[in-house]
Amino acid sequence: MVLTSAAFGEGEAIPARYGCDGDDISPQLLWSGVPEDAAELALVMDDPDAPEPPFVHWVAYGLAPSMLELIEEQEADGFVYGTNSAGSTGYLGPCPPPGDGEHRYVFTLYALDEEASLGPGASAEELRSAMEGHILEEATLSGLYER
Repeated sequence: MVLTSAAFGEGEAIPARYGCDGDDISPQLLWSGVPEDAAELALVMDDPDAPEPPFVHWVAYGLAPSMLELIEEQEADGFVYGTNSAGSTGYLGPCPPPGDGEHRYVFTLYALDEEASLGPGASAEELRSAMEGHILEEATLSGLYER
C-alpha cells in the first residue's frame, strides 16, 4: 500500500492550516494498493517525538477497503473515530510545545483481514490490540511540524 497527501509529501512540513496554529483540520489522505482480501482499514496518527510518546492525534477505524481517500476535514461517515491522547474523538492537529523543535507526525494506514469490531471512541491501544495478528499490510506517511 502507498499513503500520500496533496497537502504535504513524505518528510515535508505539514502546513499550519492542519495544526493548532491554523484551522486544526485533518489533511486529505489518499491511498492505493489495498490488498483484495482486506476486510477493514484503520488509521492512526501519532507524534513519536512528544515528551510522553507516542502522543496519539487521530484514530479512525471501520473504513471500507473500497475507500480510496479521506478528504480534508473528513467527517466520520461510514466509519468510526477513536479517542486521541487528549481524550477527544476525531482529529487533533500537530501542536508540539513551542520551542521544542521539529516533531514528526506519522500517519499509519492498516489493512486488516477482519473487522476490528470496536465501538466509537476506542483508544489507539485498544485498536492496536484488536488488530494484533490481523494486519495484512500497512503504509505510512510522515510530516514535520514545529512551533
